[in-house]
Amino acid sequence: MDFRHTSLVAAISLLCLSCSSLPRSTDTTAELQATALHPYGRYTLNSAQHLELVSSAAHFGFSFEGNEAAIYASIPNADGHNYLQYELDGEYQKRIRIAGNATDPILISAPSEGKHTVWVYKATEAHTGPIEIRKITGRNLEAIEEKAAPVIEFIGNSITCGAAADPSEVPCGTGEYHDQHNALMAYGPRVAKAVGANYVISCVSGIGAYRNWNSDGPTMPEVYEQVDFRDTSPQRWDFSAFTPQVVSIALGTNDFSNGDGKKERLPFDSTRFVNSYISFVQQVKKKYPAAQIALLSSAMVNGNNRITLQNALTVVKEQIDARYPADRPVALHFFQPMQASGCSGHPSVQEHAVLAEELAPFFTKLLAPQRE
Repeated sequence: MDFRHTSLVAAISLLCLSCSSLPRSTDTTAELQATALHPYGRYTLNSAQHLELVSSAAHFGFSFEGNEAAIYASIPNADGHNYLQYELDGEYQKRIRIAGNATDPILISAPSEGKHTVWVYKATEAHTGPIEIRKITGRNLEAIEEKAAPVIEFIGNSITCGAAADPSEVPCGTGEYHDQHNALMAYGPRVAKAVGANYVISCVSGIGAYRNWNSDGPTMPEVYEQVDFRDTSPQRWDFSAFTPQVVSIALGTNDFSNGDGKKERLPFDSTRFVNSYISFVQQVKKKYPAAQIALLSSAMVNGNNRITLQNALTVVKEQIDARYPADRPVALHFFQPMQASGCSGHPSVQEHAVLAEELAPFFTKLLAPQRE
């Protein structure tokens, strides 16, 4: 045998043996740091460069390979708890309770090998506190972004937050207020999914246009620019982060409230309501000059108050249209009356589906010019 040929075969064999001994990327566990994620909704990066999900249904996505990935999440309140929820391969899974003293990561289990996609959402509203995401571990991790699509911002109160909608784990009247929150199943995310849009939710339970459920403020116009909707917060939201094509405003339920029946509550003041609402719409238009403004009534306001609210919103529309004649006219949608059966008279998860079905044609029409 030719010596040179023998040497060549031996060298190739040694090279192949060396190649086979190298670790494959699909067999190793990697880390995806919080700074690599593409969050949607109101969020912050803290001093440790960890992602803090702030607003209702604030979310991020990632993909992994294999049967399992782990999310390292925590909350700042050691004695409290909060909730995430997630979708796996396009299917909604469940809410996940995060205890303040938890140390173990959240495990996302897939039923089979292969590539899987996960979207993680904050189930609760901003006032429950942020949920910190430190990192994700798994095989072949990749951060994913929302598809390119028009954006709808949904501004509102507890209904918009999906508060008191889901007693499937903690019955109504028990636990903490946020134990029944289900932001992803609220009407806003459902509408966005139905019309092929992305979304941002800006909501606070009990909040109003000129007064709140049981107090004079701070109202939505007073907290809208703070990242966490707290008037004492020093951090302002960066309104350049997302540019909505449509801004939906649903305020009024709490302005009409009689409060707790203990604290003095003056009769509803239509003039103050209309003036505050007009000022707030102008505030929003300064942030998003090109956005279509849509005003929604309330499915929880019925009887004479329902008519009063509709009349007031009509006046708001007329005043804004007169002041901005070159802009698209303000759109109005008045909900059909609903006797809500969720906790404390809020719409349930099932009733949010009804609200979303009612709203979908309305938003489809509003988005049509954006897609031409």
